[in-house]
Amino acid sequence: MLERVCRVLEYDKMKEQLLQHAGSSLGKKKVKAMTPLFDIERIRVEQARTAEAAKIVRLKGNVPLGGLKDIRASIKRAEIGAQLNERELLDVASTIYVSRRFRSFVEGMVEDEIELSILPELIATMTPLTDLEQEIKQAIDENGHVMDSASQELRQIRQQIRSLESSVRSKLENTTRSANGRKMLSDAIITIRNDRYVLPVKAEYRGHFGGIVHDQSASGQTLFIEPEFAVTTNNQLREEKAREETEIQRILFALSNQVGEYTADLEIIVEVMTEVDFMFAKAFYGASIKASEPKLDGDGQIDFRKARHPLIPDDEIVPIDVSLGNDFTSLVITGPNTGGKTVTLKTVGMLTLMAQSGLHIPAQEGSVAGVYQQIFADIGDEQSIEQSLSTFSSHMTNIVSIMDQVNHESLVLFDELGAGTDPTEGAALGIAILDRVKAIGAKVIATTHYSELKGYAYNRDGVVNASVEFDVETLRPTYRLLIGVPGRSNAFAISRRLGLSDDIIDEAGLHVTADSNKMEKMISSLEDSRKAAEIDYDQADALLKEAEAMHEELRLELEKIEREKERIYEKAEEKANKAVEKAKEEAEFIIAELREMQANAPSIKDHKLIDAKKRLEETEPAIAKKKTKQTAVKKKKTVDKLLPGDEVKVLSLNQKGYIAEPAGNSDFMVQLGMMKMKVKKDDLLYIDRPKPVETKPLAAVRGRDAHVKTELDLRGERYESAMMDVEKYLDDAVLAGYHQVSIIHGKGTGALRKGVQELLERHPNVKSTRMGTQGEGGNGVTIALLQ
Repeated sequence: MLERVCRVLEYDKMKEQLLQHAGSSLGKKKVKAMTPLFDIERIRVEQARTAEAAKIVRLKGNVPLGGLKDIRASIKRAEIGAQLNERELLDVASTIYVSRRFRSFVEGMVEDEIELSILPELIATMTPLTDLEQEIKQAIDENGHVMDSASQELRQIRQQIRSLESSVRSKLENTTRSANGRKMLSDAIITIRNDRYVLPVKAEYRGHFGGIVHDQSASGQTLFIEPEFAVTTNNQLREEKAREETEIQRILFALSNQVGEYTADLEIIVEVMTEVDFMFAKAFYGASIKASEPKLDGDGQIDFRKARHPLIPDDEIVPIDVSLGNDFTSLVITGPNTGGKTVTLKTVGMLTLMAQSGLHIPAQEGSVAGVYQQIFADIGDEQSIEQSLSTFSSHMTNIVSIMDQVNHESLVLFDELGAGTDPTEGAALGIAILDRVKAIGAKVIATTHYSELKGYAYNRDGVVNASVEFDVETLRPTYRLLIGVPGRSNAFAISRRLGLSDDIIDEAGLHVTADSNKMEKMISSLEDSRKAAEIDYDQADALLKEAEAMHEELRLELEKIEREKERIYEKAEEKANKAVEKAKEEAEFIIAELREMQANAPSIKDHKLIDAKKRLEETEPAIAKKKTKQTAVKKKKTVDKLLPGDEVKVLSLNQKGYIAEPAGNSDFMVQLGMMKMKVKKDDLLYIDRPKPVETKPLAAVRGRDAHVKTELDLRGERYESAMMDVEKYLDDAVLAGYHQVSIIHGKGTGALRKGVQELLERHPNVKSTRMGTQGEGGNGVTIALLQ
């Protein structure tokens, strides 16, 4: 039954298209043997293999598979000790090379972080027989000739052959060049007969040369004679050629034995590379028909979107949407002949067979293909002349066979169900058959032109009508499948369009039953509603696409802004780093200068130290100062009430000033430079409020109210940083008027303590130092008395 279904659905014609994409005879055999599968897990594996190959085709465009040969017979002969000829050995080397090159190709894609799962596992099962490939290629050239490099013995034999050939030709050429010789020869050339070098001698000079006659011309006027002086050399030459042939056979036999040792590995290579060729044949075929990977549904649900029959050219096909098995399990397509009903049926059948064969299907991505244990099809007029069966009998014989085998895991396709007999009886049989198949639980699609079946779906659950759209204006079908709308009769509309009198058409309408008129009006209303819905859908779809495009445009613009912001940040950071580096260099220079001043001039004055300190503070990068200023601005606060002296900004004038005095409920007198003016509160922006100035006795300026502590904690500081902190602290302490300070350096390793004490000893403002007492911190603190 499957064979017949594949024939009526033209599965073999699809395989002929697929065959063109196989790169080797092995792949072609695999394609020819391909049949639909019925185990959903096996189908998933095949679909995954096709998908991975399609991914590589999409990314790379080409795959290195050229040179794959069917060497199975050769390696079997080598396994039992037979000698392979040069061509067979070259085919073995070529197949090894193809497997090695494909392995490198896949490994390269993995290194490029292209996600692959199936092919890496396949190539891992192949053993790279590089040594065997090189052995064969070093012995036999691409033309099938055993080269001198095949063995040392063969090289020596061929050198001897070339030497003997040169010797005998030299002797014969002396004869052809002499005046006497040219007179006796038919032509001044050297030729070969029976693998021996001879001269073409005129018959009348036969006795002059002696030697052996090997041949004569058709006229008998020329004899091909091996002169006596050349016989010995020719004999030696023949012996060397015999040795050459013996050595060649020995080399071929040795290579054949090597091939026999790797029979198992070579069989795996052939098996894997055959599967690879088959995978990529399916992938390249899928690309040629713009196919996509279908989702598989084990419950037999179909949802083909924009489906196309692979055998119909793109410029002729109209994509269709077909669904089955979800809300309904039976689909009845009605309408006139030549409307595309059969094409719809064949498209569903073909795409189902393709999906269950591991092929991608010519349909939109996201399409769902049901997996069935049995597929049945009664399509076309296949009446047998020998059996003298009518069209009806032929269809019914096939339907009987289907009804005997169908089950709940079947897909059944009926074309023109009940045709070929009385319309009333045919329609009744069709309804009964559909009811039985539906009761069994099978999925069914049937086409018919019987009007009685138009109402079939309206009183049965799980059954839906469909029709192929017909354009009355052009009097041609559009081939669009309309699910949920039964086919309407277009006879009256077509007749009127062709010019038939309205009187005749009106009279014909009187003979149509009221029920038929009611159904036609219902169908017409359905079509009008469908067209209106399609218009609304198209408008909504256009708006959706426009919104998506706008969203994408905004997303790209946002990404551009983010990249620009990142670039500005990086540039600012680079500028800041350069400023910091420059400041560090300046600071190091000043530090070095200070140390030199302290070392060379112990009695240096305070104002010089203060001046150096000021220069050190000025090395702070401008960008940091700016940042501090901006941070301060950000920290400004608003106030509930403006007071005299508050700094404000007049927004309308873009000028800064300060509040002189209130001038009413919401007005203030604002001092702007030398001018004072009345301004509304809403036009003022608060900036700052001056802090009250506190006055202190002059003596306190140098006392403990100078905000300098009497101790400096260096614990955790790095050595260089600590030394700088000590120097700065001593300057501040002197300015604050302290007589004694404590430097906390901790006990630790003693390096910091030693450095602090050495600095204090040479500092001009330090009178003396001592270690801290038990209550002052002991050895972790140094007490310095200041001058």
